[in-house]
Amino acid sequence: MPTIEDLLKNDTAKGVAIGLGAALVGVAAIPALMSVGRPFARVAVKSGLLFLEKGREAMAEAGEGLEDLIAEVKAELAAEHAGFAAAAEEVVVEAQAEAED
Repeated sequence: MPTIEDLLKNDTAKGVAIGLGAALVGVAAIPALMSVGRPFARVAVKSGLLFLEKGREAMAEAGEGLEDLIAEVKAELAAEHAGFAAAAEEVVVEAQAEAED
């Protein structure tokens, strides 16, 4: 049967021992890390939610601005169309008047 000295000379046994030790320390440290990390996680989530809300507000304002711009362009196009229609009607009336003469 191998002795502890023989196992410590073997690199594989050393690796397994170190891995088991690290796992035990990790399991023991998780509650401590959770108690310390929880406030930081809450702050991060809170900041993320505030950032999301500000982003939504900015997108809503940008959407309203775009809707206003579209309405202005439509009004300009309607005015131009009305101007063209009036000019075309005037040309038609003048052409009919000349044709009658």
